[in-house]
Amino acid sequence: MKTQRIPIATQQAVMRCLRDKLAQANLKLGRNYPEPKLVYHQRGTSAGTAWLETYEIRLNPVLLMENEQEFIDEVVPHELAHLLVWKTFGRVSPHGKEWKWMMESVLGVPARRTHRFELGSVRTNTFPYRCKCQQHQLTVRRHNRVVRGEAVYRCRQCGEPLMSE
Repeated sequence: MKTQRIPIATQQAVMRCLRDKLAQANLKLGRNYPEPKLVYHQRGTSAGTAWLETYEIRLNPVLLMENEQEFIDEVVPHELAHLLVWKTFGRVSPHGKEWKWMMESVLGVPARRTHRFELGSVRTNTFPYRCKCQQHQLTVRRHNRVVRGEAVYRCRQCGEPLMSE
């Protein structure tokens, strides 16, 4: 898959936000946490992910380009908060009280667990499955797990196994 090219001005805006929020956190926490590595390799419907062990933030280039300012204002601090919580408290609940505190009290950003971006351009193909009461759409990953015999999915309404159409 070819990665979308991010204009230099957008990359600079992302880095400015990251550095500003990191400096703000270091000041409030009395720490000197290093700058995390930032890459634009996130795929699918996730706007970003924080990789704790490598101290890295991965951002979705498609969603960034489609929602530039809102993405920078929300997703960059969201993922940075995960890394700062890990450095400060160790391994805790991903969106628990420590993360919420880091978002709101330290970084000054509303603590929202998920983004609200339009996903039409990043949504992948789905596969139709049926139970006794309705049709379902399974993602490529879930469909492949069914095909390989690794998983059986059930309808939440009727409890019957989903069968490929």
